Amino acid sequence: MTENPHIIKWIQSPETFEKGFAMLIDQYKRPLYQSIRRMVVSHDDTDEILQITFIKAWKGLSRFRQESSLWTWLYRIAINVTLDFLAQKKKRKFTHHLPEHMTQAMDSGFSGTEIQRKLIEAMQQLPDKQKAVFSMKYFDNMTYEDISKITNTSVGALKASYHLSVKKIEEFLNRL
Repeated sequence: MTENPHIIKWIQSPETFEKGFAMLIDQYKRPLYQSIRRMVVSHDDTDEILQITFIKAWKGLSRFRQESSLWTWLYRIAINVTLDFLAQKKKRKFTHHLPEHMTQAMDSGFSGTEIQRKLIEAMQQLPDKQKAVFSMKYFDNMTYEDISKITNTSVGALKASYHLSVKKIEEFLNRL
């Protein structure tokens, strides 16, 4: 993702911080939304996670050291918030029971072809970590090295996780 160099400059100054943060939201809201939405499906859940992501970014910008790109830093926050959200949802037993709820959620705002819908449905069957790795690699076309930075997981473990998730998705799709 191409970064706007002015954002960093604006958020580093107290006088222009709010304007810089507004620019940050404008640039990253849509790609973060799309990444989160593939993992949680529900628009309302995605919006909630996105809000939490930006709140955490707001609070943590003073600690952003530019060791990674702003996009990688935000994406890491979003993935961690999403994984936390999914874990909490499972603990409360509010998980979607697919495919019934999956179809409802997709009909209420999710766009895509039937093949994409089946792929998303299959992806929802994966454990949360595998779902995140699959989404980053398949949909966001990220390298294993970038995913490693985001998840703090070795490249070898990520390759194994991705391979396993692909096999599970293939098995799910072959049963249809």
